Amino acid sequence: MDDPRIDEIAGHDPHLAAELRAAGLPTDDLTEPGRRFFKFAEQGHLIGFIGWEMADEETALLRSLVVAPAGRGKGSGSAIVNWALTRLAELGATDVYTLTTTADAFLIGLGFTPLDRAAAPPTIRQSRQFTMLCPSSAVLLHRKLP
Repeated sequence: MDDPRIDEIAGHDPHLAAELRAAGLPTDDLTEPGRRFFKFAEQGHLIGFIGWEMADEETALLRSLVVAPAGRGKGSGSAIVNWALTRLAELGATDVYTLTTTADAFLIGLGFTPLDRAAAPPTIRQSRQFTMLCPSSAVLLHRKLP
């Protein structure tokens, strides 16, 4: 991505839900309070989406990462995740967690470390992503932010 346009969007954005559903990702809690979502586009073409929810002042749950077919294989996913991690650090987050059934190798390549689900802090274990929306087979990953 050279110079993407990044817009914060509402959880009820139909394009967000459609892309997440197409990728087999959860959509049931998109409109609940505390979630933030961002749309990435380049020259008017959708690149992807990412979101997060702050579990507490220093702990974030990274979620809803999806790269549109036109953006795949070009480093867009890495750019989107790195943008989100930078913003989370600016907001004061020091620990970022995520759950995935398909992107663990990709996220490990970006500095995340697999954790046993029992090692998740209580604020992450209480999230809907952890308790209801992601299957128990989803890998929990963690990354410390500077």
